[in-house]
Amino acid sequence: MRLNSAIATALLATSVYADDAQKADSAAESSSTAAVELPTFTPTTLKAPFLEQFTDDWETRWRPSHAKKDMKGSSKEEEEWAYVGEWAVEEPYKYKGMEGDKGLVVKNAAAHHAISAKFPKKIDPKGKNLVVQYEVKLQKGLECGGAYLKLLRDTKSLHQDEFSNTTPYVIMFGPDKCGSTNKVHFIFNHKNPKTGEYEEKHLLAAPQATISKTTELYTLIVQPNNTFTIKRGGETVREGSLLEQFSPAVNPEKEIDDPDDKKPEDWVDEARIPDPDAKKPEDWDEDAPYEIVDEAATKPEDWLEDEALTIPDPDAQKPEDWDDEEDGDWVPPTVPNPKCADASGCGPWSKPMIKNPDYKGKWTAPYIDNPAYKGVWAPRKIENPKYFEDKTPADFEPIGAIGFEIWTMQNDILFDNIYIGHSIEDAEKLAQETFFKKSAAEKALEEAEKPKVDDKVKSPSDLKFLDDPVLYVKEKLDLFLTIAANDPVQAIKFVPEVPATVGVLLATIVAFVGIFTLGGSTQEPAKKAGADTKEKAKDAKDKAAEAVSTGAENTKAEVNKRATRSQQS
Repeated sequence: MRLNSAIATALLATSVYADDAQKADSAAESSSTAAVELPTFTPTTLKAPFLEQFTDDWETRWRPSHAKKDMKGSSKEEEEWAYVGEWAVEEPYKYKGMEGDKGLVVKNAAAHHAISAKFPKKIDPKGKNLVVQYEVKLQKGLECGGAYLKLLRDTKSLHQDEFSNTTPYVIMFGPDKCGSTNKVHFIFNHKNPKTGEYEEKHLLAAPQATISKTTELYTLIVQPNNTFTIKRGGETVREGSLLEQFSPAVNPEKEIDDPDDKKPEDWVDEARIPDPDAKKPEDWDEDAPYEIVDEAATKPEDWLEDEALTIPDPDAQKPEDWDDEEDGDWVPPTVPNPKCADASGCGPWSKPMIKNPDYKGKWTAPYIDNPAYKGVWAPRKIENPKYFEDKTPADFEPIGAIGFEIWTMQNDILFDNIYIGHSIEDAEKLAQETFFKKSAAEKALEEAEKPKVDDKVKSPSDLKFLDDPVLYVKEKLDLFLTIAANDPVQAIKFVPEVPATVGVLLATIVAFVGIFTLGGSTQEPAKKAGADTKEKAKDAKDKAAEAVSTGAENTKAEVNKRATRSQQS
């Protein structure tokens, strides 16, 4: 246990170097920011039904929700969750790519967040392009959580204070990641023209989200002809049709299986059957064993029948603290018999088993085509009473607001430059004014932050004296003292350079003191001092080796004791 705790402490100490490396990275980023010339944010002059750059008046549009999250139907139905996550508008601290450019930031990790902004006028996508575009910056990465937006249905009951997961939405779009799941959601709510009920339609084979600390741009374009395009960083990553690439499908099947149709009792759906005319051959022995004794086998000449496979460990010793009354009679642990290693085997010899050449197993009749086979039965088709055909699913219902309703394990997710409108060209112009300018600067900062080969922080075990003598001595001494606080023996074992060096230094100091005391007038005292130095250095090294050896012996004794107790129990 002492060995494990000492090693664990050493590893913990090594993690300090990683923290130092992170601080060094932060300092390097600050210096790199100064080296990279950043563009300055200027509010756009473009117009759109909704365009948000989180300028100083953002709070007149955005309002956090204080509703309770509806958990009905989930595994946590009895629990009550509230949207306690806080929001702020601020400049990014990680790879800042533009001066004065602020965004909406998720401030709390492992919390439910909800915030929304109403549109000045409702947006009616019917018969027009619908363009949704926004930036996402994962300043701490994303292990588990969402960073998607929702376009909320324009209803009289749309209240920002009550915005929650049950608020009706038209489209949900954006990145979502947790564990192996990594996708850019595109979900739209479709209204059944017959029943008036809404059903979520999920994009199949959704593209992956970019999990990076630099800004990413997500764009969704839905056209009146029911086609859609998803872009990431300005590049198309998925496109298709609302009528074909979604589940459940927008339009149900025209025909369905008749639920009242039943398979006839005399229906034969076995395509092949055992041949009823086949007979087992007379010479077929079902009782013959699979293996038989190899009668031709002979015992190897070097087989040691009188030797056991295991023997008591001749090197094992009864621990000094063994109590016969408490622990029982001490029995040494067993080890493999070394004599058996050089022979064909030990112990009683018997002839081996071989496969029986006469074995055939249980006889079964061969299969033939079934003359009564009628095919695979399926119920007859009938017209689907719920069938409808919506030829224009891109005619979404009017949209009255935008909202972020997410849960995430990572905070400091930043949203910026949101465009909701109808112009593909204007969305691209906004991206040129903002995303592409900051993206170039961010990538330059990211590249500058990457450690060069010579700049990588090394662990104490990787350091070399000639590379940096001062750092070498400091790190070795720190590691030695950390381990020695728990187990001095293990400290000597893992960092032998420290005690050996200390021993040599002490011997050298004693030698010099002797020389100066004698005045250094003759060669004899100097020779004697040199001899003393070598002798003391040897003595220090021997003591270090003795300490390591003693620790190893104590460990071995403890192992023997535990092994013996385990055998007796």
